[in-house]
Amino acid sequence: MALLEVKNLTKSFGGLRAVDNVSFHVEEDEIFGLIGPNGSGKTTIFNCINNYFPVTAGDIVFKGKTIKGLKTYKICRLGIGRTFQVVKPLSRMTVLGNVTASAFCRARTMEEAQGEAYRVLEFCGLVHEKDKLAKSLPLGGRKRLEIARALATKPELLLLDETAAGLNPTELDAAIELMRKIRDKGITILIVEHIMKVIMTISNRVHAINFGQTIAEGTPQKVANNPVVIEAYLGDGYAQG
Repeated sequence: MALLEVKNLTKSFGGLRAVDNVSFHVEEDEIFGLIGPNGSGKTTIFNCINNYFPVTAGDIVFKGKTIKGLKTYKICRLGIGRTFQVVKPLSRMTVLGNVTASAFCRARTMEEAQGEAYRVLEFCGLVHEKDKLAKSLPLGGRKRLEIARALATKPELLLLDETAAGLNPTELDAAIELMRKIRDKGITILIVEHIMKVIMTISNRVHAINFGQTIAEGTPQKVANNPVVIEAYLGDGYAQG
């Protein structure tokens, strides 16, 4: 049984169908890449999984049970954590305070929440920044803090939304290493990413969409070489040439 199943998912905003009958599944302990040009519906799929947006049609199944329509916080408690494209930490709180707040998803006491926050910050390489205000971190640090906040909820499935965007080459390599560490820790990853180095390096399988519809699925190499995917990203001339 797959850990996550997205079944014929459709999301409409008035007359605009942002996601159109998309289906895929994510197996336990894999890194599954979701790719597509800007505006193709990737983040909308994430928002439907977490019920930030209500599903128009289709179903979302986690560990064999439908989660469609559940409150967002209940979906988090079931074991689905996520990051966001635009990182928005609690800017006037410390790095430790940010992660501690997330740890209260499961922790019952301040001591328990702070203990979990310390463990997560150490895992993410941020423990030396714990007393800094979140707003003082550079982009790379804020991206890593976003991951730490999600990990503090103790997810079984982690949704990463363009975690590598805007990073310099050194930060990018460190982000790839962190994603591998997360997977090796036993946390399954569903990742939206435009940087092909990330997708090609860490993904077990990749699902490509365009205009809200599936256009390809398979190994990273197979999907990257698919003419329909090339056309979606670069135009018809590249696909033919």
